[in-house]
Amino acid sequence: MPETRFDVGMTCEGCASAVKRILGKMDGVSDVQTDVEAKTVVVTADASVSPELMLEKLEKWSKASGKSVALAA
Repeated sequence: MPETRFDVGMTCEGCASAVKRILGKMDGVSDVQTDVEAKTVVVTADASVSPELMLEKLEKWSKASGKSVALAA
């Protein structure tokens, strides 16, 4: 399964839990790993889940929380 990486402005475990909950609800997502210190999220999902769709879900959280979200380069 492909992995997708995001740079997410998480500042605490609460942020990490929210990101895991949001992405974990998506059909096709099998694993979500967060690293608050590095401010990264690695998502393992099948091909039916596009990085753009995951980013769209994270951007909704970003607007509500004021945290930054971007696809990692």
